[in-house]
Amino acid sequence: MASIETTYRDALRQALVDAMTEDPSIFIMGEEVGRYGGAYGVTKGLLEMFGENRVVDTPIAEAGIIGAAVGAAMTGSRPVAELMYIDFAGLTMDQVANQAAKSRYMFGGQIGVPMVLRTQGGTGRSAAAQHSQSLESWFTHVPGLRVVMPATVNDAYHLLRMALRCPDPVIFIEHKGLYVRKGEMDPDRPDGKWGQSVIRREGSDVTIVTYSKMVLESLAASEALAREGVDAEVVDIRCLNPLDDETFIQSVMKTGRAMVVTESVMTSGFAAELSARISERCFDYLEEPVIRVAGEDIPIPVSPALERGSVPSAQLIAEAGLWLVKRIAPSWAA
Repeated sequence: MASIETTYRDALRQALVDAMTEDPSIFIMGEEVGRYGGAYGVTKGLLEMFGENRVVDTPIAEAGIIGAAVGAAMTGSRPVAELMYIDFAGLTMDQVANQAAKSRYMFGGQIGVPMVLRTQGGTGRSAAAQHSQSLESWFTHVPGLRVVMPATVNDAYHLLRMALRCPDPVIFIEHKGLYVRKGEMDPDRPDGKWGQSVIRREGSDVTIVTYSKMVLESLAASEALAREGVDAEVVDIRCLNPLDDETFIQSVMKTGRAMVVTESVMTSGFAAELSARISERCFDYLEEPVIRVAGEDIPIPVSPALERGSVPSAQLIAEAGLWLVKRIAPSWAA
């Protein structure tokens, strides 16, 4: 099949349609996933296609949704449980961290929990402090969970298809700012393998390690850096667990400089883990210390202007790159 132009949202929907058509054990459950079609329209039309036994509207009961999905996965089904906002993850952490993540180990490998928890986070919709967080590091801290954050339309399709074949629980985190973004989707050509990082732009002066929507900001920043004579390499890690660090480690060994970019807050975010791995393995290759460009340690404001200022932008990333390579002081350092 030839590639087509579509949106991130429609690529996710197509992945669900294709997977559910092939595998009758897959079903979807969550708040407003059926008649309403999902908070951001990803499951629109699936109720009519697959019926109410496979597209299940639930009450507003996050712990119940995820708990039921864990039980269904243990007993032969492949549930796709939608958590409307990642901000509500705290209501589900016993089911996720103590049941889904640990059951394979606790039962000596006799059972698995092949479920996908679809959720979304991030800024860009003025959804304010309780509906805009980036909490991926909550999940990467739990052994037994797979954590995936696609940045491109093609990855939205293929990584969801791969997640639906995974024998372990997958936390599939979408960014609300990407749903309407268009791009090429080729059902026959994934961007990379499961758990494999991808170089989105090659460069020789500095490596930018990032994921999700920050990939797009980093690519825009790399173009601005190029106009200033700085050649940036952009690595999209795609899967936070399993994490392919070899790709960005080799990149940093080549460029000698590294910047980690995330939308999540600076303190205790996943950027710290990435920075630590680079520092441990590339210390002798680094021309400068690794720097992090991350969200501010504040609740996300509802004001669009303040919201934009709370997370990294292409300009901020480019200024950090100029500081790292040329020691040109950024505007915010004045």
